[in-house]
Amino acid sequence: MRNVWLLNFSTFFFFLGISVVTPVVSPFLVSLHAEPFLVGLVAGVTSFLSLISKPIGGAIGDRGYRFHALVLGNVLGLIAGILYVVSAASSNVYLFAFARALHGFSMGLFFPSSLSTAVDLAPSGRVGEALGWRGMMFSLGNIIGPAIGGYVSDVIGFAGAFGLTALFSGVGAFFALIAWSEAGELLKPKERERASYLELLRISFVSASLTLFMFSVSYGGVITYLPALYKSLSLPQSLFGYYMMVIGVFSFMTRVIGGKSADKRGPLPVITFGLLLLLTGYTLLNVYILPPHSYISAALIGAGFGLAVPAMQLMALGSLPAKIRTMGSGIYTMFFDLGMLSGQVVLGYVAQLKGYRGVFPLLPVILGIGFITLYAPVIWGKVHAR
Repeated sequence: MRNVWLLNFSTFFFFLGISVVTPVVSPFLVSLHAEPFLVGLVAGVTSFLSLISKPIGGAIGDRGYRFHALVLGNVLGLIAGILYVVSAASSNVYLFAFARALHGFSMGLFFPSSLSTAVDLAPSGRVGEALGWRGMMFSLGNIIGPAIGGYVSDVIGFAGAFGLTALFSGVGAFFALIAWSEAGELLKPKERERASYLELLRISFVSASLTLFMFSVSYGGVITYLPALYKSLSLPQSLFGYYMMVIGVFSFMTRVIGGKSADKRGPLPVITFGLLLLLTGYTLLNVYILPPHSYISAALIGAGFGLAVPAMQLMALGSLPAKIRTMGSGIYTMFFDLGMLSGQVVLGYVAQLKGYRGVFPLLPVILGIGFITLYAPVIWGKVHAR
């Protein structure tokens, strides 16, 4: 597991470098007197570049360059951090926008190889556990990164927070290089191994991807429109920050449990239980939408998130041929990005018609569709068994 942990540390510092600037992107743009539309455009360019570059990252990884992609992703993050600092010193909003785009592209390179390599380096029978530990590092980076970035920017300014992106990405590249030197030979593509990308159409991969899509549509509704509701009620923004912290903590605590359970019992029952916790959380959110009682729903959502995600990753990627697993990782994670974008747009239309409160009764319904896509392989198997 040593190689897995080197990979985990690289993942932790890579996403720490991303999340450390999350709370300061919009305030920095506002400080440069950017128009609201430009603020939204620059904030979204990272996600857009990440989405469209994931197939590129998948193709690179499947051609035997996984560790190249891991190192390059971190190096591009380091360069983006340096450009952030320069843009802060020069008050250049366009340079900052370019840096955000570069950082998004680095995510598309890094993420597929990070996920597929964790699967390939995991000991036999412990793939779910390895994915769980990796998920913990991802969650930890996203829990503490915003707090560090917000504090540093308050104390020494935006440039200080941006400098941390370069520092953390450099450390991530260091761990990726060590992992490459120790495990690079293990992941060289086999000469005789053949696999077609058509195998991504296998029912388990499609089912897990579509379930992830519905999962992220509903989750996007929470993280986008709950803070908007609190703001419309003139509640402090910190209250939603606490809500997200509760989600992050409970997700962090259940990741390894979800992965280990998926190894022992199979992914399906673990995903089912995780989604049931999410469904309960969404239902309670409609009953208790204001703090402090709303934090109960945050705990359930976080726990369900932590249990379901590594099990869904195992279901989607565990049985894929290694030759196409990196592309599979990229396509699979694209469904999360697409779900988030879809949820924000479609539920935004609902909010426009019925107000922010009108969004939340739809979340259990949307997630309920995820149960249908999840059990499609079972239904498919029974139909063909007759």
